[in-house]
Amino acid sequence: MSKPIIGLLSGSSRKASMNRKLVAAMAHIFTKVNAKVRFIDLNDYDMPIYNGDYEDVNGVPDTAKKLVADLSACDGVFIATPEYNGCIPPLLKNTIDWTTRVELGQFTSPVYGIGSATPGALSGIMALRQLHFILNRLGAHVVPTQLGVGHSGKAFDVDGCLADAGTVSRAEKLAGQMLSAIKRR
Repeated sequence: MSKPIIGLLSGSSRKASMNRKLVAAMAHIFTKVNAKVRFIDLNDYDMPIYNGDYEDVNGVPDTAKKLVADLSACDGVFIATPEYNGCIPPLLKNTIDWTTRVELGQFTSPVYGIGSATPGALSGIMALRQLHFILNRLGAHVVPTQLGVGHSGKAFDVDGCLADAGTVSRAEKLAGQMLSAIKRR
């Protein structure tokens, strides 16, 4: 089997986002386990807030169709979500909603892993719960290990890798579960 392609997506579009840092750190993990990584930047897929009336007049944005194709081209997708007031961010929810207007193969074909980096100790558990629910509802295979990274200000070393050995171990476990599930498909 050739190297599996893992799409890495942050639910934040902010350049200094801790979840973008988590995506970059996961790129190191996936590269170490012989996967090919592909960064998927939501800034490249601008979409209006979902509105059925807009869709009736204008159709589905081409950017949503492109994102569906880009996600579907991956064997696995890792999503790092911020937590905004106990929820996934509107950008990520809107993106998911628009892509479902095209098809669902982008959820049913790749294997998914999820994580969250937050400045507090709870490491995005509420957002992870919501994201897991949404992905499962759309037919995604989401691996059981979730990567919560609390106290994100201290979570990354100078090279952008995860600094804590326990967090690295969970990240490796998540990556291993994703690659095993991909091989079984």
